[in-house]
Amino acid sequence: MTATALDGRSLTLQILANDAQKPRAFTLAPEARVRLGESARQVAAAAQGEAAVYGINTGFGAFANRRIERSAVAALQVNLVRSHACGVGEPLPDAIVRRMMILKANSLATGCSGVRPEVIDAILALVDANVLPVVPRLGSVGASGDLAPLAHLALALIGEGEARHRGRTLTGVEVLRAAGIEPIVLEAKEGLAILNGTQLSCALAIEGLFAAQNLLAASIAAGALTVEALAGSHAPFDARIHDARGLPGQIEVAHRFRTWLSDSEIHRSHADCDRVQDPYAVRCMPQVLGAFADTLAHARTVLEREANAATDNPLVFGADILSGGNFHAAPLGYVADFMAIATADAASMSERRIDLLDRRVNPRLTMFMADHPGLESGFMIAHVSAAALASSVKALAHPASVDSIPTSAGQEDHVSMAPWAGEKLLTICERTAAVLGIEFIAAAHAIDVMPPLHTSAKLEALHARIRERVPFRREDHRLDRDIAAMQELVRTGALAAA
Repeated sequence: MTATALDGRSLTLQILANDAQKPRAFTLAPEARVRLGESARQVAAAAQGEAAVYGINTGFGAFANRRIERSAVAALQVNLVRSHACGVGEPLPDAIVRRMMILKANSLATGCSGVRPEVIDAILALVDANVLPVVPRLGSVGASGDLAPLAHLALALIGEGEARHRGRTLTGVEVLRAAGIEPIVLEAKEGLAILNGTQLSCALAIEGLFAAQNLLAASIAAGALTVEALAGSHAPFDARIHDARGLPGQIEVAHRFRTWLSDSEIHRSHADCDRVQDPYAVRCMPQVLGAFADTLAHARTVLEREANAATDNPLVFGADILSGGNFHAAPLGYVADFMAIATADAASMSERRIDLLDRRVNPRLTMFMADHPGLESGFMIAHVSAAALASSVKALAHPASVDSIPTSAGQEDHVSMAPWAGEKLLTICERTAAVLGIEFIAAAHAIDVMPPLHTSAKLEALHARIRERVPFRREDHRLDRDIAAMQELVRTGALAAA
């Protein structure tokens, strides 16, 4: 397989998505190698110069005004790595760590960080060998970068950390030997450049984006199946309504609904019914899920730009070494929170549609779709589970980015909380997948009790895919395994793809 060259400018989210499906090799682009050499020479000169330059010959954070002797510049970097390795909790999933490392390598490849090419080569050697540092998932406030998590990456590079490889946990120099390299000896600014950046925040938000994209597709498919199960109106999906508003996501989502709902016997059977309008959870799906789509489109733009951004501090621009704040992960915290809100709203709307299926909005269905109401409970408690999950994601959707706790004796007095925004987003996505799984099961059951009428060909194929994993049963039975099976199909995107 040809290695993907990282140049700090052309990494795409599609490359990262493909890597998550099938790990690929990465290398440093030749033109980036030239830029890195030039900026590393500028940093080396500053380290030996008379002027104080933050992080190169000064302390860090509240110690920024402490000058460091030339002879201690290398020790400064090692001390930084060791002291900042303060992560707490269970390790991050390997997939997130791998993505964080690719993002870090690409960020350093911009040439603005002042590191030598050997530093990026070492990171990519670990990536290519799938030797993934053990990184505790908690401890970053998302400014000044994701310091503690990235410190655990840096520990691995200098031969003092831990990593997972082929089911084993390696320690110390074993980590590097598994990738066929030796420990890095950090030079001026290199420890700071590795630690100072938004790569964990970005990796989490990207994972949330990928998950939310699957959930959007599943929400449209589940919603379409529920429209048919409720014998609902197709009029709210008419293109003229959505063109009149002009919102791209709404127009696209309405179009996707029309592709699911075309040529349905169920729809034709109630063309002359006296129901004037459906409840909002059905009628307003293009508006709400369209806003979800636009939210994800905005997040994708921000995240793809951040994947190619220089986010440490200070940054090197020729002879100028400038101290700024690109490490502040507010842009990532905002989009992670925005995606969390939109995803939670999709879960809330799905829960309402499950309730409508239970309420006999369609007169062909019994209460809770029980075969013998009273003797059997049908989907009564499946809806309760959906309600519990929907309530929990609403609470989790409270924005993390509105919080800030001053750190480093007030020097770092405003932080982003972007990592927590990303963690919450992933939890919301997992629970939303379960809510949608319940809706799929309930809507499929309703379709099963409506013959001889058939839905659209596309929804019939979807229904068949559901029945491959969850067989139809009229009588009461335990539903937890069915829900888990459907949650997995939703989470992976396999169901909507069908």
